[in-house]
Amino acid sequence: MIEVRARLGEDGVLRRVDSSGHAGTDAGSGDLVCAAASVLLRTAYEALAQVPGVRVEGSAPEPGKLWFSLRDYPPGGTDRLRGIGDFLLTGLSGLEREHPGALKLTTERHWRE
Repeated sequence: MIEVRARLGEDGVLRRVDSSGHAGTDAGSGDLVCAAASVLLRTAYEALAQVPGVRVEGSAPEPGKLWFSLRDYPPGGTDRLRGIGDFLLTGLSGLEREHPGALKLTTERHWRE
């Protein structure tokens, strides 16, 4: 099972994501749930990193593990940042709903580092 823990700040901006595990739903030609979750997570990281004034740190230290954290961002640019987080959480939530037991999403709101 893939476990994703997403933390949102008080302003609704995605501040940290930790993901680990494998869905284990397809032992044959590759795991579509793992691939979909990886694409969503990596794209969210890249989209956040492209926002001017934003500093994102992250790593995928080994297969099945990925984390990233939003360190700095301009106070006036939160709409775009919230949109990226909403997109990620909507996609992961859909995977969780459509593939029970393959992905577990936990979201913490009003998180403070």
